[in-house]
Amino acid sequence: MDTFTTILLYFTSFFTLMNPMGIMPVFLTMTSELSKKERRRTAIKATVTATLILMMFAFLGEYLFTFFGISVSGLQVVGGVLFFIMGYDMLNARLSPIKITAEEVDKYVDDISITPLGIPMIAGPGAITNAIILMGESKSIADSTLVLGSILLVSVVLMLVLISAVGITKFLGEKGNKIMMKLMGLIVMVIAVEFFFAGIKPYIQDIMNM
Repeated sequence: MDTFTTILLYFTSFFTLMNPMGIMPVFLTMTSELSKKERRRTAIKATVTATLILMMFAFLGEYLFTFFGISVSGLQVVGGVLFFIMGYDMLNARLSPIKITAEEVDKYVDDISITPLGIPMIAGPGAITNAIILMGESKSIADSTLVLGSILLVSVVLMLVLISAVGITKFLGEKGNKIMMKLMGLIVMVIAVEFFFAGIKPYIQDIMNM
């Protein structure tokens, strides 16, 4: 693949798995009682937290594989199943508003920025698995740089989406948000199938060669 195609593939996979449009209604629900300033602070902190987590797993993934004796193919199979379930859940998400008092705002922002927004909503199992697999498949420093660059690029887009969440939601409307969620869910499920069969192929080849 050429560089542009690779960047597009990496960006698309991280974008769908980190799912800015899917996280947006969750973010709005959890920050409904916060001011515009506090909502912006929450968005920035959650995105930075998720980015650092993804990069850490991208760098340490190979060592974790060696330590636990895990193969990329095995992770692709499990990741495929995981992504499929995630995609299905994205089609059926249900949220409820959260109420907080003025005294709890600072602690609340710190708490939700790290978890559940930073982890596991933005840097969820799917995105973490994707970072580990793509970095594991990288054959050069240039490939690794593209993986990290894609994480950063999607993180910036996600942060801007969350900061602009109120306006985007009003623009899309309830029906538009539901359509976007379903579309993201379908894309994740397609990625899941690709991951699953890419991972299971070496096992089938080993069985055929026995």
